[in-house]
Amino acid sequence: MPVEEVFVALGGNIGDSQTIVTQAMDALGNISQTSLRASSSLYRSEAVGDIPQDDYTNAVALLGSSLEPTALLLELQAIEHAYYRRREQEERWAPRTLDLDIILFGDRSFNDSHLIIPHPEFAQRLFVLEPMFEIGGDRFVPGYGSLRYLIDNAPAISLEKLS
Repeated sequence: MPVEEVFVALGGNIGDSQTIVTQAMDALGNISQTSLRASSSLYRSEAVGDIPQDDYTNAVALLGSSLEPTALLLELQAIEHAYYRRREQEERWAPRTLDLDIILFGDRSFNDSHLIIPHPEFAQRLFVLEPMFEIGGDRFVPGYGSLRYLIDNAPAISLEKLS
């Protein structure tokens, strides 16, 4: 399989989330048949949803990978598990140590019971769009438009780029 550009969003808000996201970013570069091409700055964002919780630390990685999407998903879930991510009892948008989401996988569309690409909510998430723009520029996402357009039209949230 050819190497494809893959954007992966990272986030967490339990424990030392800045350290966890930074370490997870490094771990992405150790996935078989995958290289870490670029990593965004860290961002602090307010939590989404109705559950009162701490702010999140977010970032986006640009990978080059020759894995199939489901194989890469399994690798990401193994990294999440290493940081004690638990999914079985989690509510949607509950606090978490680490969340790794495939946002874009080349120009592919993919939809099965475990994975949807492009990520179904990325266009509404400024904490994904801004770091994607930082490392990927103003690219066009088929079916969505340019990243700049998406950023300009995403719901406003508190988002701060960390040094």
